[in-house]
Amino acid sequence: MTVRFTRRSALALAATVLWPLRAAAQAQDKPLRLILPVGPGSGVDTIARAAQPALSKALGGQPIVIENLPGAGGITGTSALVKSAPDGLTIGLVSNNHVINPSVYKKMPFNALDDITPISVMGTTPMVLVVNPGKVPARTAKELVAYLKARPDTCNYASSGNGTILHLAAEMFVDAGGVQVKHIPYKGVGPMVADLIGGQVELGVLALPAAQGHLKSGALRAIGVMGAKRTPAAPELPTIAEQGLPSVDVEGWFAVVGPARLPPAEIKRIHDAFAAAFASPEVREAMARQGNDIHPSTPEAAAAYFRSELAKYAALVQKAGVTLD
Repeated sequence: MTVRFTRRSALALAATVLWPLRAAAQAQDKPLRLILPVGPGSGVDTIARAAQPALSKALGGQPIVIENLPGAGGITGTSALVKSAPDGLTIGLVSNNHVINPSVYKKMPFNALDDITPISVMGTTPMVLVVNPGKVPARTAKELVAYLKARPDTCNYASSGNGTILHLAAEMFVDAGGVQVKHIPYKGVGPMVADLIGGQVELGVLALPAAQGHLKSGALRAIGVMGAKRTPAAPELPTIAEQGLPSVDVEGWFAVVGPARLPPAEIKRIHDAFAAAFASPEVREAMARQGNDIHPSTPEAAAAYFRSELAKYAALVQKAGVTLD
């Protein structure tokens, strides 16, 4: 049997073959919307902006538009993400708060596991306990505990919001030290830091990238690292654990996610671009300066990690007794 192709049928066949490629190319010409469910100046914000140029390059020059949508411990920004089309043009960079919120809030506008597509847990970031040096003379965890015990219920610790990782991390120190300190929640890291520097609150926990500039200027003083080991970005800072409070062990992490039902091709494209961007010399150097430990996971490992972290923080939230409507 002989099959004859007319010019019209040949053009139709070519259009059928080339259309998906053309559509993909057009999609990549559009900006990639990177939602950060945190405010400017936070640890995740600092990380995203350091990687932005390299990420655009890894995506073949696709523009990256970073959109800060803070509020409700990250729920506001993530709500926008889960409502977006699964076309690879909108993704988010979330942190511990994403898996904490289901245990904190009685009602959630989305399912933290089912309504997203995990792409990669990119790495971890150290947290530091800081004080206002004009209000608190303490320089070590032991001195801080003694200072607070001498002033029960008269000092305040700040957080970026009720039930956030910064709240739970500070509560971990308060519990381990056996001290009585009032919690003052803020709507994001920016106003929290402003009042820490201004002296309206005495202490709090911050991601190291968000604290570094203020530690260098002397506006804040670091008492110690909240994780199990010291950070190469500030090796002179001892951990809170090695200062006599071994139960204090918490660090931040950050992960790339998309809306549910993101196609496998887009998952791979975005995963590979983030891995390449964070492996570039300039981003590696920036991450090292901030103390971030970069080790991108597979999408499958990210999904498993989210499930395990959800269970871990459920226990911590229950112990802390934090619940919100």
